[in-house]
Amino acid sequence: MAYVTRLLTPGRDHYFLLGPRGTGKTLWCRHQYPAAYRIDLLDPSVLRRYSARPEYLEEVLAANPDRQHIVIDEIQKLPVLLEMVHLLIERKGGQQFILTGSSARKLRRQGVNLLGGRAVQKHMHPYLAVELGSRFKLEKALRQGMLPVVWAADDPLAVLEAYSALYLHEEVQMEGLVRNIGGFTRFLQAMSFAHGAVLNVTNVAREAQVSRKTVEGYLEILEDLLLGFRLPVFSHRARRELASHPKFYFFDAGVFRANRPAGPLDSPSELDGAALEGLVAQHLHAWCDYSEGKHELHYWQTRSRAEIDFVVYGASGLYAIEVKNAKQVKAADLTALRSFGEDYPQSHRYLLYRGSDRLMRDGILCLPCEEFLLGLKPDRFPG
Repeated sequence: MAYVTRLLTPGRDHYFLLGPRGTGKTLWCRHQYPAAYRIDLLDPSVLRRYSARPEYLEEVLAANPDRQHIVIDEIQKLPVLLEMVHLLIERKGGQQFILTGSSARKLRRQGVNLLGGRAVQKHMHPYLAVELGSRFKLEKALRQGMLPVVWAADDPLAVLEAYSALYLHEEVQMEGLVRNIGGFTRFLQAMSFAHGAVLNVTNVAREAQVSRKTVEGYLEILEDLLLGFRLPVFSHRARRELASHPKFYFFDAGVFRANRPAGPLDSPSELDGAALEGLVAQHLHAWCDYSEGKHELHYWQTRSRAEIDFVVYGASGLYAIEVKNAKQVKAADLTALRSFGEDYPQSHRYLLYRGSDRLMRDGILCLPCEEFLLGLKPDRFPG
């Protein structure tokens, strides 16, 4: 598969580029900084060299003053190296550091603060539909997600099935993040049933056969590894009594499906509905990171159970998005969006569905889901 141009905007200052494995961080850096000096900490020999003598970095860069960009891949493998990076930044040698990582856990606990705020954080997400353009097909995305490593594979589903095992082995087991790998595996399966739902930690603990406290720790690991995220309730200037618990999503619809057990008791429409909602969630999550200004992703649910799947609030406006895995728009589908419009008349409201027609009903723009995703670009919502 030919290289796909990404919509991530590179920074001029030093920055961390964080994202799960397989999102294309290394490939993007190679295209963005073709002449950069690269240090790949996934290479065991390189890791050993810099582990033994972090000051080796200073010696290498002193001998390569013409290299303006320094890319260090998987920096979480050696957080101590950030001390040397910090020293070199303080000396203002004119070189820009781009530090990629697939886990925020070690960096948050051991490394990021060492740079004293001198490096911002950027995130690389799975593909957006607009990045793939005509190659994007909704049905394909619902089956295999949007990970670049999956889309580039000859056997995408086989790669996807191996993806969770890769993380379990390399990121969880080898790093000693959990003692009970079997419990964590059951936890991942239990979380696949929580995907797109209001999070009930007690239920997840019961399904995974571990304690509630253990589940809370596992959730933190999942988020630190960038494999999932929680959505809080949107409560800004709330006029109604709202729910209090967050919702949970895997970072990619394909990863959700790979972790979700499927059998005769699982209806295809239920799986497709959860995958569709997750696909929209990951696009909006990426949109918030890629757009200018600060944006936050929420959901909205009243105590009376009126619910809207997603609320985006930030510098560019207030957007409410409801997702329906149906080919027709029913009047009942718009009820929650109408209520939201009463509370927030300045909001832009969307209903996404599996039909083919654009509709405007009660100030709510109803769009085919594929059209919405293809039109979702940084700093701009489809209209």
